[in-house]
Amino acid sequence: MDSKALEYAKEISLKIKEKELKVAGRTLNKIPYTAVDGVFDDWTFKNLCWWTNGFWGGMMWQLYGATKEDIYKKRAMELEDKLDGNLMNYNGMDHDSGFKWLTTSHASMLLTDNKESRNRLLLSAANLAGRFNPAGFIRAWNDDKGDNAGWAIIDCLMNLPLLYIASELTGDPRFKKIAMIHADTAIKHFVREDGSARHIVIFDPETGDFLDEPGGQGYGKGSVWTRGQSWALYGFTMSFLHTGQKRYLETAVRCADFFAKNTPQNGRIPVDFRQPAEPDYTDSCAASIGASGLLLLARTLRNEGKDIIDGAESVADRYEEAALRILHYLTDNDSDFDPETDNILRSCTAAYHDKEHEFPIIYGDYYLIEAIFRITGEETYIW
Repeated sequence: MDSKALEYAKEISLKIKEKELKVAGRTLNKIPYTAVDGVFDDWTFKNLCWWTNGFWGGMMWQLYGATKEDIYKKRAMELEDKLDGNLMNYNGMDHDSGFKWLTTSHASMLLTDNKESRNRLLLSAANLAGRFNPAGFIRAWNDDKGDNAGWAIIDCLMNLPLLYIASELTGDPRFKKIAMIHADTAIKHFVREDGSARHIVIFDPETGDFLDEPGGQGYGKGSVWTRGQSWALYGFTMSFLHTGQKRYLETAVRCADFFAKNTPQNGRIPVDFRQPAEPDYTDSCAASIGASGLLLLARTLRNEGKDIIDGAESVADRYEEAALRILHYLTDNDSDFDPETDNILRSCTAAYHDKEHEFPIIYGDYYLIEAIFRITGEETYIW
């Protein structure tokens, strides 16, 4: 990363710290998802098991790791304690456990060596492993009749580190083997020949045969939901880092090539790379996730990928350039660094066909902070 990029990231890092110190001070006992008129909402009672509920804790741990301000540690521990209610809710446990307990319990383990956090991490990992179908995939959402028993989604790649880390902590290879089988299935059935990623794949739950690919949260069947593409390039990178298996790095590069080549010159990421020209919805969450993932992949190529990917250095340069283009767009055009408002990003979109678009979502802020701290060297790597 050149000095100009580092200088830029340090400037944004300072703005983030100045803002978040005040935000953490007034955001008492909340689990935020979005913000209304610059004030975080609270999902503690609305849905304690919602998949995004770990990201506020993750933001707090990232900031604690970078600053050692006790307020961040306090807020993160409050949220982690609340999530115990999720751990005891069978139907509230799903394929997204990594998003909740890597951002909270694993971060806590890394920064405080908390034994209770270790227990929570392993409980959530065991539950995620229990969702594994021996036909070759980790099941996505729950239902009471088994109608969704064959459903799997690209997002799950981001949760696999929970299983890799569980194997490292326990010395038990089962968790890692489950993660790798799912990742291998994702290579075969989620990633198309052009490097684009499907959001949802429906398998026959008995045989594992591919049945269908619904459009999911993107524009439609055969389209490319940008957040899903971000999960893919980021998730396969992490599977490589935990296993050293070159097929995961090669697949991460295929997915990242598609993302980078389709990123507009101005860095503004649409909700779907194949959406129509109008309405021109954007998703700053997909942008921040994609930027952070591209930075991690670039670093991985420089450190471990030179003997695997031809021209790894130049590929890494290209990914860093795309990531910086995206981050500049976000921080110049779609970020609120006013300490009197709670959210940073303004224009995230959960799904193309939702009624509401372009509003604050907590994980957009998390991945923006992670990406900036990844450049400055202040990041706590939790995955």
